[in-house]
Amino acid sequence: MEKSLWNIYKTFFKVGTLLLGGGYVILPLLQSELIEKKNWIDNDELCEYYALSQSIPGLIAANVSIFTGYRLRRTSGAIAAISGMITSPFLCIILLAKILEEIIALNFVQGIFWGVGIGVLVLIYLAVKEIWHKSVVDKYSFSIFLIVFLLSVCLKVSPAILIVLSIISGIILQIFKNKRENSVKEDKE
Repeated sequence: MEKSLWNIYKTFFKVGTLLLGGGYVILPLLQSELIEKKNWIDNDELCEYYALSQSIPGLIAANVSIFTGYRLRRTSGAIAAISGMITSPFLCIILLAKILEEIIALNFVQGIFWGVGIGVLVLIYLAVKEIWHKSVVDKYSFSIFLIVFLLSVCLKVSPAILIVLSIISGIILQIFKNKRENSVKEDKE
């Protein structure tokens, strides 16, 4: 069959439309379309592209389509193949986003989210209550808690930064405790 850019695009669009379940599903689909129906590549090439696609970053289906398109028509073939492969999932995501937007706007769904939000708050409270007695054990740990709480609530500091700062302060505290214990031991000797 003709290896025009349009045919490459259509073939990979069809595969992208049928592709559900990840990279392992693509092999029989591509085998049917590229080897049996169109005779564009052989089984060995498909297996090589598949193996290469698993060893490099990215989606297996997208990588296989790029390799195959490149084999058929070089760079323009790779662009046509990847464009065909991603068009259908892209359109599905847009459609699903629109549908979800409409569903989320329903009062019933808003009520569900409100209830879930309250449930999450209760679970957070219970987790804090459980961990509090094990985490806040002295004045120093309480002061770290208070500083982190104020930085997160008042200044909206990133939780990642607060975690790193808390780790550093814990390390510093442990260093001072170790030095103090060592000096007490030396005084006793």
